[in-house]
Amino acid sequence: MILIRSLIFDLLMYALMPILGILCAPLAIWSRGGAYWTCKLYCRIVFWLLRVICGIRVEIRGEVPQGEVLICSKHQSFLDVMMHMHALPRVRYVMKKELKWAPVIGLYGMRIGSTPVSRRGKGGSVKKMMSDVAKSADDFGQLCIYPQGTRTLPGQDLPYKIGAGVIYQRMGVPCVPAATNVGVLWGRRSRLRKPGLAVLEYLEPIPPGMELDEFMATLKERVETASDALMAEIGFKA
Repeated sequence: MILIRSLIFDLLMYALMPILGILCAPLAIWSRGGAYWTCKLYCRIVFWLLRVICGIRVEIRGEVPQGEVLICSKHQSFLDVMMHMHALPRVRYVMKKELKWAPVIGLYGMRIGSTPVSRRGKGGSVKKMMSDVAKSADDFGQLCIYPQGTRTLPGQDLPYKIGAGVIYQRMGVPCVPAATNVGVLWGRRSRLRKPGLAVLEYLEPIPPGMELDEFMATLKERVETASDALMAEIGFKA
């Protein structure tokens, strides 16, 4: 039954994306505010479908960041991407380069000022990323980056990449770590959407000015500890 409900949800969610995206494209092209309105509407509808069909409720914890801030978040599925979009006033993402050309997602991602990055170029990619981020410094908003560079499975230990630390140092803005448990309910490459409470938690900000190594260690400790605690709340054991 969970699989059937999950497949119905996926069908509706992915069908809604091009329908709403195309219908609202003139609004999004007209203004960045229109793009945000469309994305947030999509998230609200998806959350409603998720609750009604799959029994998954979403909850935002902690103080939602405002103003110019770097968000360094745990990434476990598309759900945490939508939760950031729903919660943050003017979020934009550091996203993988391939998504720039994806139908609908690419249009809206670039329209809100996201930064596409190649995951293969290493040093050159960091320079290009910083160049693109700097171009949008006057409208920094809430820049969301996933320091591990990809979706992770619950309990999976992947290294934190240096790009988040470079942005933190170069831009001189506070960093808000973000933890989540969504992968337990909606896992990477899994068709199952298991009932439960999906949480995205904004943690204590890290003020600007830390040395790079100290920042990276602090970031990882806070995000991993809080994410493990959230996953344990809904019964996951590493």
